[in-house]
Amino acid sequence: MAWLLLVIAGLFEVGWAIGLKYTEGFSRLWPSVATAGAMIVSIALLGLAMRSLPLGTAYAVWTGIGAVGTVVLGMLLFNEPATVARLTCVALIVAGIAGLKLTA
Repeated sequence: MAWLLLVIAGLFEVGWAIGLKYTEGFSRLWPSVATAGAMIVSIALLGLAMRSLPLGTAYAVWTGIGAVGTVVLGMLLFNEPATVARLTCVALIVAGIAGLKLTA
């Protein structure tokens, strides 16, 4: 159950990271409210997952999910470059997340 909470927390991290782009410096009300809500949910679920997962593993997986998801959505939504080097780095992050899961 803790791993499921952690994955959901990571997805909410992706949501608030992408949401930051739409807030335009927190000058737009509803995107700002949604982004703040996603931040709260993400941190709360991370905290719940950390009840039974090691701190370092949980935090690294949470940030890894957020980083990978944000990079991928940046490419899809904002036409950020999808170069071989960037995709290789994303693959390395995914490998690190998988390694932490397998050794936890």
